[in-house]
Amino acid sequence: MRIVLVGPPGAGKGTQAAYLAENLSIPHISTGDLFRANISQGTELGQKAQEYMRSGQLVPDEVTIGMAKDRMEQPDAEVGFLLDGFPRNLAQAEALDAILKDAGLKLDAVLDLEVPEDEVVKRIAGRRMCRNDSSHIFHVEYTPSKVEGVCDLCGGELYQREDDSEETVRKRLAVYHSETEPIIDYYRAQSLVTTISALGQVSEVTTRAMAALGSGE
Repeated sequence: MRIVLVGPPGAGKGTQAAYLAENLSIPHISTGDLFRANISQGTELGQKAQEYMRSGQLVPDEVTIGMAKDRMEQPDAEVGFLLDGFPRNLAQAEALDAILKDAGLKLDAVLDLEVPEDEVVKRIAGRRMCRNDSSHIFHVEYTPSKVEGVCDLCGGELYQREDDSEETVRKRLAVYHSETEPIIDYYRAQSLVTTISALGQVSEVTTRAMAALGSGE
């Protein structure tokens, strides 16, 4: 299957993408992983991306599209793939359609993870990370530490990243609404979109997603 996963920041796309890709035995292709792989391997596209990132600029669509195209042409993606974070706007969605058409392929489904905006803010703004180890993550409401502000695992100080502040989260949501949300209507016109609730336990969301794809767990 060839699937695009969309949803606002905080919807749990990365988590669901990993579970779905494993269940469907297809590679999970995320924009973040594409950037990291190309930069670490020193590819031409990776070098271009790094130049833009170092100067604080957004990486142009053509660079991101080039990375995605190269990844989708790898042998493990012949059976399908799950795209997470790409396409992020209409230009990238149109480029993806053109890439697939040239290869005689097409998308099978677009999963839209739906989360109320206030819940997104609560999920992200409530996160607290350990200064000693960034993999130690807590949440003031869902997974609070035993002692406020102190990591249960190592005793380090817990803090809120600047990117997780409510103001920043709302700015990210505004960008999502203006740039990424239009691709949902674009794909809906192709009868590819299924919207599922991303509320509840991770396993519950995965079950809904698998059902939407016509697959049982």
